[in-house]
Amino acid sequence: MLEEQPLTAAESYQALLRSLRRKNGFNLLFVRCSPVQADEIIRGISQDLPNKNIQVLQLDSETDNLYEKIVDLPNYTNLNILFVRGLENALLRYEEAESQGYFLSSQSPVYGGTWAGVPKILGYLNLSRERFERQFPFTLVFLLPEFALRYFIRRASDFFDWYSGVYEFPTDKDILEREIRRLVYLDGDLDTYQQFTPQQRQEKLAEIKAYLSDSPSLDPVQTSELWHKKGLIHAMGKEYEQAIASYDQALEFKPDKHEAWTNRGFALGNLGRFEEAIASYDQALEIKPDFHEAWYNRGSALDDLGRYEEAIASYDQALEIKPDKHEAWYNRGNALDNLGRYEEAIASYDQALEINSNDANTYYNKACCYGLQNNVELAIENLQRAINLDVEYQDMAKTDQDFEQIRGDERFQSLLS
Repeated sequence: MLEEQPLTAAESYQALLRSLRRKNGFNLLFVRCSPVQADEIIRGISQDLPNKNIQVLQLDSETDNLYEKIVDLPNYTNLNILFVRGLENALLRYEEAESQGYFLSSQSPVYGGTWAGVPKILGYLNLSRERFERQFPFTLVFLLPEFALRYFIRRASDFFDWYSGVYEFPTDKDILEREIRRLVYLDGDLDTYQQFTPQQRQEKLAEIKAYLSDSPSLDPVQTSELWHKKGLIHAMGKEYEQAIASYDQALEFKPDKHEAWTNRGFALGNLGRFEEAIASYDQALEIKPDFHEAWYNRGSALDDLGRYEEAIASYDQALEIKPDKHEAWYNRGNALDNLGRYEEAIASYDQALEINSNDANTYYNKACCYGLQNNVELAIENLQRAINLDVEYQDMAKTDQDFEQIRGDERFQSLLS
């Protein structure tokens, strides 16, 4: 017996169109599709069924109660078809908590028992399906990527039991490549992600996950790039455990992706797991020995462990590759300072200030070194420059033990008054 071939996107569209043309009263349909396909489906149905009253309800990551969202729509009782988009934004963190083993308690204690860990929006759906049938005499069409549809079926099974059809839309290869290129290369950089609100981050993460889950035809490089981008967005939101999980996925598909090893190390360092971070940087440097960011971050992790000589050696490697990285000169100075090698520390701070002459922190640390050497004039000169750039350093100096030897000097006292 021949295995039945899955429908093409065009065949699925025609099946959905026929169903929507003949349905009346309350119905529940699910469409498994990518975000860009959702746009095309809505546009196509609106054109092909001009006599139907059609609206689109866009949900965000903060949506708790779908029923209230619908009744807030103007003239909702006159609808024939309501497309519901964006539910994946509210489900993503729960789906990932379940699939990747994170602990995530329920948003509300009222569910308890079997509803523990279920997002509010699905809890409300499970508890109010009869009310939907009574109140909404039209067809609800949920447009969802695969990961969200699977999670919906698993965690809102009481509501899903009312469905009258599931339509699968395979992602066109050209569309897929265009969307991946946009998400990975064109759609924002780290500065952009840092400015995102939590809601914007959640929506971008859901969009990336949609293409990861909907597209088994992705090649390993594309898959790795998407997982890596997902990790970066998590890291910008300080979700370091989730970032590490995403980097690990990226490395499953492309073990020689040195950027993923480096960013994984950065996330581990932010969790205080410095030994693991160093091991991750070492992996990156095995692949790309001249990657200055990995050398620099490795130095920072060694610094955090108090292994100052090794940290200096790592900073030196970073500076050999990128001599104008003032942060490396600055941190190298700090490590030398911690070893009591004040003259070398000052020289390192001077190199940092040649590159960035407006760094108050460097002037302050340089002043501290001079204070420890009992050099009043140069300590005051550099402290004055730090204060001119940031007046907070004046208060810091009042209690800083590095200035204890010169604290009684009238010139020092005058600077702090």
